[in-house]
Amino acid sequence: MPENTNLIQCYNRGCGQLFDPNDNDKDTCCHHPGAPVFHDAYKGWSCCNKKSVDFTEFLNIKGCTLSKHNSVKPVEPEKKALNKDLEQKQVIEVRAPIVGPRLPRPPFDTPVVTLKPNVAESLKQSVLNTSQQAAVITDGTIAIGTICKNGGCSAAYEGPQTNDSICTHHPGFPVFHEGLKFWTCCQKRTTDFNTFLNQPGCTTGTHKWVKEAAAAGTIKCRWDWHQTPEYVIVSVYAKKYDPSTSFVKLNPIRLNVKLFFCEEGNASFELDLELRGVIDLDKSSASMLGTKVEVKLKKAEPGAWSKLDFPRAPPQVEQKETPQPQVEEDDLVDLSSVEAINSIGQINMAG
Repeated sequence: MPENTNLIQCYNRGCGQLFDPNDNDKDTCCHHPGAPVFHDAYKGWSCCNKKSVDFTEFLNIKGCTLSKHNSVKPVEPEKKALNKDLEQKQVIEVRAPIVGPRLPRPPFDTPVVTLKPNVAESLKQSVLNTSQQAAVITDGTIAIGTICKNGGCSAAYEGPQTNDSICTHHPGFPVFHEGLKFWTCCQKRTTDFNTFLNQPGCTTGTHKWVKEAAAAGTIKCRWDWHQTPEYVIVSVYAKKYDPSTSFVKLNPIRLNVKLFFCEEGNASFELDLELRGVIDLDKSSASMLGTKVEVKLKKAEPGAWSKLDFPRAPPQVEQKETPQPQVEEDDLVDLSSVEAINSIGQINMAG
């Protein structure tokens, strides 16, 4: 078959074929009438939704429209003429940003101001429920349906007569180690959690309807911070803390947050920091929410803080040496077994 020398180039986007102008029907050219679009590593056409991150695949995307072949070469977009004289005369001056004088830093022990926080309704309700439970315990009255707090006992309080029933429980602690679940007071072990929960107690005694109050101590809470051009936001993550006794105190370079937890024997968490920058007390605020305390510190001067605070040495506490009582050798007890149990980790299931 003789080769046709009258073929010309089609300039429709996505086609690029040679065609015979004498044989150019309306459905012979499959092309893209839109323009190529390159955005966020994706390559596609404005006329259809097909996209690709690979350039070769983009070139091979089949056209979305049928029409006649086009022999007219598209006009190149006009380029703006460069004025070389103007370029040579133009001088770009770069100046450092104007920084005003730094604000003086007052002493760390400057008197603090206690912020009045916005307390969320969810936190108020949570504290109200806790207070009601505490009132029942203080009253000495036991609500019907209260479950025995001894480990392994599931008896419910149904009235004074329930105190006459025998409490079968585990006086030890639950231990979870290498898939095994057991109590420290007996040797029965299992890998199934439900079997562990239903394991009968190994000791009998009286029911305990009220959990023993824990001694006041300290609690660890997670906290972090972030900043915007105008504010530094510090968040302390905690639940069921008492907003009436907890507080947030500030001075221009100090943040002091202290939270109290009634359910934990009035244990507390404290965050006391010397801030990296100076803050505006009047425009700073605090919010006490159900899951966290959020302190919004207004920057007193522009600029980003490289860190939240300056490290401070912990206060030195003088420890007085107390005379050690002399113990006879016969009274010494080998605690290796107890230490082994503690190293595994214990979870108090009674509470």
